[in-house]
Amino acid sequence: MGKGRTTKYRRVVAKFGTSLLTGGGDRLDTEVMASLANQVALLHHLGIEVIIVTSGAVAAGRHKLGLQKERRDIPFKQVLASAGQSRLMNTYEELFAGHNVLVAQALLTRADLDNRSGYLNARNTLLALLELGVIPIINENDVVTIEELDGSCFGDNDNLSAMVANLVDADLLVMLTDTVGLCNVDPRRHPDAQLIPRVERIDETVERLAKDTVGSQGSGGMTTKIEAAKLATASGVTVVVAHGQESGVLPRLVSGEAIGTLFLPSTDKMESRKRWMLSGLNRKGTLVLDAGAVLALKKQNRSLLPAGISRVEGSFQRGDIVGLSDGEGNHLGSGITNYGSGDIDRIKGTHSGTISALLGYEYGAEVVHRNNLVML
Repeated sequence: MGKGRTTKYRRVVAKFGTSLLTGGGDRLDTEVMASLANQVALLHHLGIEVIIVTSGAVAAGRHKLGLQKERRDIPFKQVLASAGQSRLMNTYEELFAGHNVLVAQALLTRADLDNRSGYLNARNTLLALLELGVIPIINENDVVTIEELDGSCFGDNDNLSAMVANLVDADLLVMLTDTVGLCNVDPRRHPDAQLIPRVERIDETVERLAKDTVGSQGSGGMTTKIEAAKLATASGVTVVVAHGQESGVLPRLVSGEAIGTLFLPSTDKMESRKRWMLSGLNRKGTLVLDAGAVLALKKQNRSLLPAGISRVEGSFQRGDIVGLSDGEGNHLGSGITNYGSGDIDRIKGTHSGTISALLGYEYGAEVVHRNNLVML
């Protein structure tokens, strides 16, 4: 993929499974990880935003602690994840440092994204990292997550990757594994299995095909990938499941080459987001803007700052959807607010630099960041 070659996608979530990262063994395969880092770095230097969702902490912990015996109880796996997380991140950090690329770790649980403030914090942090040219590397926080107790677990990093793709409005989700994609029968048991290159719609037939394909090291198999693909495509994200050791797989996929199984989005990404934010069904209140703010939002694609807010209508919390209107009551759009109605009432009309002094804390200079705005 040369400098002059066009790319089809601008923001990509790449999920690396345990079976891929270990090469089917019991420890991290640094050659495989180096190849993946090379590909991600290439995309990064071409201006494509990449977020990595990674497995491998448990395998890294087992090797680090010198434990061979397989135990499947949750507390023991959490011990392994705790021990292995630092080794996993150190490996990534060293590999990307060779390409002069900075990385940052983020540990997430489902509870983080179910909570309004947590969702907004995670989204704003990841988008800010991308703006700074840093590659976020995400894993589920296995140390504190126990699915059996409260259902707060993603269950596997396939579903986590789909939720992250939705969170950051990704164009493409690539789930790299140790199989070629979705086949008509399990390729591990049937050498004559045929790849299904394209899935228009995930229905019961597709779900049935996936049921018997389970990886040797990971917590999921093709079934969890289909579940994740269903979630992501419903959010307007294109999904590909492919073999991670296919030569140059990521740059080739980003340029539009057909590798593995392609799952087409069931709705347009921008239209889906607009419908959600502009529907009014989840709107909790309204911010009335002055003429300067209206111009900045409509014509200059700017964020909404407290200085441009004239009035606050309704009661809402940080992370809620609010409507935006001008002084004559014309509805302009909607956005996710960084501050609750009480806080905005105190800081409206003031300079962003005074937020901390007025409130005693701050969640950023913007009341609504441009990434969380949809204008009519």
